[in-house]
Amino acid sequence: MSDEYVILVDENDNPIGSEEKVKCHLPNGKLHRAFTALLFDKNGRLVLTRRAKEKMLWPEDWDGTVASHPREGETYISSAERRMPEEVGISCKMDYLMKFEYHVPYKNIGSENEICGTLIGIVDESTKFKMIEGEIDEIKWISASELLSEIKNNPKIYCPWMLIALIFLDRSENKMLEKYKDILSSWINSDLQTELKKAIQNHLPDDKWRLII
Repeated sequence: MSDEYVILVDENDNPIGSEEKVKCHLPNGKLHRAFTALLFDKNGRLVLTRRAKEKMLWPEDWDGTVASHPREGETYISSAERRMPEEVGISCKMDYLMKFEYHVPYKNIGSENEICGTLIGIVDESTKFKMIEGEIDEIKWISASELLSEIKNNPKIYCPWMLIALIFLDRSENKMLEKYKDILSSWINSDLQTELKKAIQNHLPDDKWRLII
């Protein structure tokens, strides 16, 4: 992690200062603002990325499309749109869905203690992504049914914030649920919700993550 600074927030996502990113990801962590961006195609398949082996936290685990941190003066949307070319080599317009808080340790190395905005974007299935060295080691498309099968068998290889973002898709802003109903319909079902909750519990207990209204 570099000397990049992130935005410190209170439990209601009000900015209260800034701190070096690495200090916010030590074992005790400091609550800060982050985002996770999910790119889908028109058939509802999701772009997953495998975190680079060089990452301090959750190296080589599977994540949503892009996860990072807003900078001072950025919104959740503008930060995701800035970061997209830097991680997967494309540009995409994003929409805001919802946000959640979670605190989860990673071994004895560090932790994530974040209020995390969730963004959505749509790309064509023929989109040519570029894996940026040191950020992403692999990219793949996955359907809701394929992910359901995978998290039943090996839930620990998926980043906890990605799992939480997916379980809260049905709690997105109403106008976004309507706008993206055809895309999200396969992801909002009771079977997947059940398995996502089990998978999340492999990483952190129920009292360490919550939706923020």
